[in-house]
Amino acid sequence: MKQVFIEEKSFDKIDFTQTPLSKGEYEYCNFIKCDFSKSDLSDIEFLECEFLGCNLSLVTLARTSLKEVKFKDCKMLGVNFGNCNEFGFAVYFDACILNHSLFSDTTAPIKKRVKFRQTVFKNSLLHEADFTECDLTAAIFDNCDLTRTIFERTILEKADFRSSFNYSIDPELNRIKKAKFSRSGIAGLLEKYDLEIDSID
Repeated sequence: MKQVFIEEKSFDKIDFTQTPLSKGEYEYCNFIKCDFSKSDLSDIEFLECEFLGCNLSLVTLARTSLKEVKFKDCKMLGVNFGNCNEFGFAVYFDACILNHSLFSDTTAPIKKRVKFRQTVFKNSLLHEADFTECDLTAAIFDNCDLTRTIFERTILEKADFRSSFNYSIDPELNRIKKAKFSRSGIAGLLEKYDLEIDSID
């Protein structure tokens, strides 16, 4: 199948569930209020693209390249980012719904650690997302709701959780050296001990 090369194009309110996005490379493109739900975006390369107000729930991202890609106001339920092409991988999330999304590689015969270093999650919902065995070194969780999000064998060194809430992180199962937490969020590190922690006036 012939691969397309698209540069500096805006796609506005297109239903890609009816007409799938062509395989190929997209550079400096904007996707505005498009519907990709349950679409197969495998083997497509996105370079410095923006997705604004799009529905990307349950999309397939096998070997997909996301290089400096920004998602804003997007619905992204149940998306598996762990199967993306790791070369040049860099994403940014602002005001997105990422509930039930997976950030671990489920296809590799030998489990590898997926790198999300310095990734910014801003004003987003991450209910029951799974960061098992991810590398989140210096990642920023800015005002995010992390209700029942899974952190196991995760590298969280220098990650910033100070403005986020509802997280539960076991220091014995994760690497959290120099990670940043607010005083009010300390309870999220001690949840398994079933302690009663009073706020300090």
